[in-house]
Amino acid sequence: MDAVMTRGSEGSKMKWLWLAVLVIVLDLGTKAIATAILTYGNPVPVMPSFNFTLLHNTGAAFSFLADAAGWQRWFFVTLALVVSVVLIGWLRKLKAHETWIAIAIVLILGGAIGNVYDRVVHGYVVDFLHFYWQDWHFPAFNLADTAITIGAAMMIIDAFRKPADDSGDANRSN
Repeated sequence: MDAVMTRGSEGSKMKWLWLAVLVIVLDLGTKAIATAILTYGNPVPVMPSFNFTLLHNTGAAFSFLADAAGWQRWFFVTLALVVSVVLIGWLRKLKAHETWIAIAIVLILGGAIGNVYDRVVHGYVVDFLHFYWQDWHFPAFNLADTAITIGAAMMIIDAFRKPADDSGDANRSN
């Protein structure tokens, strides 16, 4: 009975993969729209301090390694695929009560796969969300980057959350 209970509580968070698929669809859809209607490098004002600006990022976050000789494309594809496999393995092992971390994992997973698609198909990641303040410009990003950031923030918050008090459960089972 204990083995059945353990197996039943593990893997129950795989149902959250729909959220990763949603992130991928929204990310790739908005990138396709941005590519179709925006001119590369030409800002389109949306509101003060925010433009749509189509840019191509051959690097990672904040254009890290964007000026490298091209090897970074496959390095980042490989890295994202390895991280994705690890995230799916982690998701499979989560317990029924670990919904917060499951959502964080699938947000990161969806964002990583959305950006991997761009790297494989285009050789760069399509970015188009551009925030700025006066002469200071935040690097352009996309919905995949947003999902990754939200998922990472959720993981950081989770690290500081008070763990569940299991001491009462241990005494009950004896």
